[in-house]
Amino acid sequence: MTALAEVERVRSGKPERRLVWLLGPAFVASIAYVDPGNVAANLSAGARYKYLLVWVLVVANAMAVVVQYLSAKLGLVTGRSLPEILGDRMPRTGRLLYWAQAELVAAATDLAEVIGGAIALQILFHIPLLLGGLIVGLVSMGLLAIQSRGGQRRFEFVVMGLLVIITIGFVGGLVVSPVSWGEAAAGLVPRFQGSETVLLAAGMLGATVMPHAIYLHSSLARDRHGVSRDPVRIRRLLHANRWDVGLALVVAGSVNIAMLLLAAAALPGVSGTDTIEGAHAAIQNALGPVVGVIFGVGLLASGLASTSVGCYAGASIMSGLLHVRIPMLARRAFTLIPALVILGVGVNPTWALVLSQVFLSIGIPFALVPLIWFTSRSALMGQFVNRIPMRIVAVVVVLAIVVLNLLLLYLTLTGQD
Repeated sequence: MTALAEVERVRSGKPERRLVWLLGPAFVASIAYVDPGNVAANLSAGARYKYLLVWVLVVANAMAVVVQYLSAKLGLVTGRSLPEILGDRMPRTGRLLYWAQAELVAAATDLAEVIGGAIALQILFHIPLLLGGLIVGLVSMGLLAIQSRGGQRRFEFVVMGLLVIITIGFVGGLVVSPVSWGEAAAGLVPRFQGSETVLLAAGMLGATVMPHAIYLHSSLARDRHGVSRDPVRIRRLLHANRWDVGLALVVAGSVNIAMLLLAAAALPGVSGTDTIEGAHAAIQNALGPVVGVIFGVGLLASGLASTSVGCYAGASIMSGLLHVRIPMLARRAFTLIPALVILGVGVNPTWALVLSQVFLSIGIPFALVPLIWFTSRSALMGQFVNRIPMRIVAVVVVLAIVVLNLLLLYLTLTGQD
């Protein structure tokens, strides 16, 4: 089926016969939850405190399910993405300022992904970081070309394939790791062990939801399924969306938990796991070179997939807020420059990842608050407006994420550990 035929089919309002055909957008958005920026934090938590903070990742994933579901719901019900709705309701100056912060968030995200992919190439093939960053950028152009020419469905298949590789890369080590499943189950009970674990948990929770994934998911759902005013079809799409988000984030959450379990079983007390390179070296020393290579391949797939999705998100933000469309490949070439400059001048990659997290922390309220506001407005959502229980849950989730991101930002800027 051609891309044009698919668009005509979804716009015709004819429901697809199989639920599985409706899945996909959430798997693309879920790449944000298994990007290189999450690797060191999860491994460090497991190495330092073993299974104590398993519950943090479970809670974080539950929050992500709520947020990503509402983002896709907004796109499906209104036929508009979150950036488009914001752009329609803001004066020109407001749109420009809002776009500037959202663009910085997307750029910061992309910076982390390119650096993570470059580190993976250095780990696997001893390629210099600058050359590795360039290779990651060029490969991501190829992935984006699939979306531009082959349509979103084909791009979803490619990203889902990379997600499989990521899963194998980060979960594979569990096969040879002596995981204590009894202790892991005990780690599901919320508790702390001193102030240091409170700060680490704040960092893990506060960095969970990525702003660019919120902006993008509303676009992905709308672009994939088209615009429909038929309540029956919308209800079916929302049902499929619940499955899509649930399955995608179960996979992403399982990958993150697997990283923590791997570190808890094989790396307790090992120093240096607060950086990606150090974590890889520790895993290789503890579990052997094969597991080290598998981990490196997973990290590379993570960098390639997440930087492509991040560039896609940036294009969605720009077109929605500024009503300006730039060819995806041209945008990829332009946004690659900051990462290459940082890699070229020899900036510490881990420090660059920390700096990118600061920008993400600043941007998260700008995405979350409007999302909850719009999905709770009956004038916009009609019969699909958030019910009171969902509003309460959403507000609690947003407040928790915003507070934790502010705490993370404060700790980062003040240098507290």
